[in-house]
Amino acid sequence: MTMTKVLHFFAFLSLCVAAVMVFQAVRQEFTLRDLRAHMTESMLGVKQKEQAIVEVKMKLQEMSKQLQPFNSKKEELSNKKRATADAIEEHDKNLQMCNTVKGGFERKKIENTEASTKLKAEHEEAKHKAQADIQSLKQAILDRDKAICAFVNESEEGRKLCGITDAKN
Repeated sequence: MTMTKVLHFFAFLSLCVAAVMVFQAVRQEFTLRDLRAHMTESMLGVKQKEQAIVEVKMKLQEMSKQLQPFNSKKEELSNKKRATADAIEEHDKNLQMCNTVKGGFERKKIENTEASTKLKAEHEEAKHKAQADIQSLKQAILDRDKAICAFVNESEEGRKLCGITDAKN
């Protein structure tokens, strides 16, 4: 009997091992089925995300194409701004140089005006002095003429020269 018991024991043990193996196989099948379902869901999610990424890339390319004229206009305006700033700087330099030259001309004008005023004053002074000299010379000539006329007054020819009319005749 011991041998039957041992056989029964091994048979029961085999059945238990077989049951455990069947249980493990069934459990692995369910786990595999769940993993396949999860993998399928993940693949669908990945495909959707890939498609969304492709759509976003397309939109970005489209927006980039739409922005290209604005970018070129921006670059053109930036160049114009730089050119305008350079022109303003150049004009400021020219204005400063012109103001410097103008200041020099104004100083020369003031100097020339002062010199002209001085020359006019000297001219007027010389003119007055010359007129005074002329007047004194005229007076001297008249005095000399009167002396000569007084001396020549006695002859008829001298009277004619002096412009004296004969009041005695």
